[in-house]
Amino acid sequence: MDLEKFMNNLEKKHPGEVEYLQAVREVLESLEEVLEENPQFETAGIIERIVEPDRIFTFKVPWVDDNGKVNVNLGYRVQFNNAIGPYKGGLRFHPSVNLSILKFLGFEQIFKNSLTTLPMGGGKGGSDFNPKGKSDAEIMRFCQSFMLELWHIIGPETDVPAGDIGVGGREIGYLYGMYKKLAREHTGVLTGKGINWGGSLIRPEATGFGAVYFAQEMLATKGETFEGKTVAISGFGNVAWGAAQKVTELGGKVVTLSGPDGYVYDPSGISGEKIEYMLELRASNQDIVKPFSFEFPEARFVQGKHPWEVKCDVALPCATQNELNKEDAEMLVKNGCMCVAEGANMPSTPEAIEVFQENKILFGPGKAVNAGGVATSGLEMSQNSMKLNWPREEVDTRLHHIMKSIHNQCQLYGTEEDGYINYVKGANVAGFLKVANAMMDQGVI
Repeated sequence: MDLEKFMNNLEKKHPGEVEYLQAVREVLESLEEVLEENPQFETAGIIERIVEPDRIFTFKVPWVDDNGKVNVNLGYRVQFNNAIGPYKGGLRFHPSVNLSILKFLGFEQIFKNSLTTLPMGGGKGGSDFNPKGKSDAEIMRFCQSFMLELWHIIGPETDVPAGDIGVGGREIGYLYGMYKKLAREHTGVLTGKGINWGGSLIRPEATGFGAVYFAQEMLATKGETFEGKTVAISGFGNVAWGAAQKVTELGGKVVTLSGPDGYVYDPSGISGEKIEYMLELRASNQDIVKPFSFEFPEARFVQGKHPWEVKCDVALPCATQNELNKEDAEMLVKNGCMCVAEGANMPSTPEAIEVFQENKILFGPGKAVNAGGVATSGLEMSQNSMKLNWPREEVDTRLHHIMKSIHNQCQLYGTEEDGYINYVKGANVAGFLKVANAMMDQGVI
C-alpha cells in the first residue's frame, strides 16, 4: 500500500480535517507488515472502508437561555464502524467540537473498543455547545433539544453514547430523561448513568483507574512499580481525578494538575483532600486550576504552561488532544521520565511520540491506555442487560483484568527485535485485526 498516495487522496476528500487525517495516518503507519501478510484485506478494500464512517448525522440544536434568548448550536453523531458490536463512544460538548475532531475520536474509538475484548463498535458525537457558565436549567433545555434529534438513531443494540468532555453525570441524566420520555422505555442506551438508575460503580473514575493499571503493566516490563515514583498529570477532570486516586493508592506521588490557564505544581503531593478538591473545582463550572493554589498554598501555580517541564518519573497526559509537543517530550526525556501513558485521546503530537520512541521511553497511546472508561461503559451495558448491579470490587477487578489483557495484546504485536515494546504499533495492529477479520466475515456492506 502506498501510504502517501492514500493519504493525499483522503486529504482531497476531506480537506482541512487535520485531527482526523492525523489519526488515520498514525494507525496506517503501524499496519504495513499486517497488510503485506494479509493481501485479502486489500482485495476486500478493508482500509478504504474502515477509514470512512458508516454514516454521519448533523443537526441544529435550538435552545432558550435564561434570558429568553434563542440560541442555535450544531449537533453531531458519527457512527463509524459496527463490525464487532453496536456503535459506542462518547458525546463531547465543547466550543472546539467540529467534524474533524469527532471523526478522529470515532476512528480511534473503533480500535480502542476492539482492544477491550468487549463487543462494541466505534462512534462519537457531540456539539459546539459550551456548558461552562450555563445554569442547570439552560443545560437541561439544551440536552433535551439535542436528544430530540438523537433519540431515533440510538438504542441499546444500535448505538450507545456516553459522556466525554463537557458531558458528565448531570448531562447524561438530562439526556437520558428525554430519551426515556421519547422512547417510552428504560434501556441501557446511554452509559455513565446515575448509580440509582442503571449506572455502574466506579464509572466516573474508570478512565483514570484504567490508565494507571495500564501504566503499572508498562512499568512492570522494566521491573518497576509506582511505589516512590513522582507522577506528573495534566487535566483536572474525571480522568485526572481517577488517575491521581489510583497512583496515590499504589504508592506514587502526584505533583501536578493543569487546566487551560496553566498548571499547579505541588511538591508535597496531591492526595487526600486535595484529590477531593479536584471534584469541587470541576463542579464549580470554572475551567481553571489557579484556585487550587489559593486553597493549598504549598501548590505553586504556573500560568500559561503545561506541566511537562516538571521533573517526574511518569507522565500521564489526561487533558486533551495535541497538548504535549516535541519540546515537551524532549524536556521529559531530559528530566529522566521513564514512562508516558496517555490518559486522554491523542494528547501527544506525532513529533513527541517520535522523541519518546527514539529514546526508548515507555510510551502508551490513548487508544490502549484510556480504554478503561469505555471498558467500564461496556460493563455497565452488561449489567443493564442483566438488570443488576455488580459490587464495586467486581467492576474494579474486571476493569483491571481488561487493562492487563489490552497490555498483553500490545506487547504481543508491538515487541521489537531489541525487546522494546512499540505500544503504538501493538495497539493499532491488535485493534485492527479483530475489526478487519470481522468485516471480512460479514462481506461488503
